[in-house]
Amino acid sequence: MSIKKHIPNTITLLNLLAGLLALIHAFNGNYNEAFSLVCLGIFFDYWDGFFARIWKVQSPIGLQLDSLADMVTSGVVPGLVMYKMLADIQENQSQYNLTEDTYYMGVVPYFGFLITLASCYRLAKFNVDSRQTESFIGLPTPANALLIMSIPMIQFHSEFEWLVDFLSNPYVLVGVTVLSSYLLNAEIPLFSLKVKSFSWEKYKMQVVFLIISLILIVLLEFIAIPIIILLYVILSVLYNTIHKNV
Repeated sequence: MSIKKHIPNTITLLNLLAGLLALIHAFNGNYNEAFSLVCLGIFFDYWDGFFARIWKVQSPIGLQLDSLADMVTSGVVPGLVMYKMLADIQENQSQYNLTEDTYYMGVVPYFGFLITLASCYRLAKFNVDSRQTESFIGLPTPANALLIMSIPMIQFHSEFEWLVDFLSNPYVLVGVTVLSSYLLNAEIPLFSLKVKSFSWEKYKMQVVFLIISLILIVLLEFIAIPIIILLYVILSVLYNTIHKNV
């Protein structure tokens, strides 16, 4: 029995384990640890597919297992983190405290789980959509998870007080939730970051994007993450528009 065919699924399970550990830390409000574990899970998510492709051991089970692991790491965790952020605002900011007259606003934190629902639908669509073999349609769940997980990191580590205040507004967070849920399932073609061969001509867009992303991270740290996600969407739209016109 070849051990190679079991390695990708093992890596996928490590992605799931990272997601479960991230859930525990998110429940406890340990956003630094939760962010690091989600990043680790996304790292595993990249390499399981890479090894499955180069060793030609892709399988239907591997595809389903990958989505199930992503559902936790890139679906449940960011939804819970958004819920926690909204709940913390209601508890710690006096202008948003619940009163007898505003008790109905207690449902606001649960809007965070729209991210989880949208992620679930996105992953289900991906598994049956033959159009997404070489590229994506809609924002991939790992990218969306990084977008959501970056928010508490910016809140606690950014030196820009205006930005922290902006991201501590519940209306802004609900807006981000709705926007991310839309982008996950929007009919927007996005280029894939998974390199399947060493070809500059085929993957120059991905290479340039990764270089720009690394520079932004070095310069802006956590603030770079939402900028990178926005850049990813804009570049994809421009690229597809140019090629469609050609």
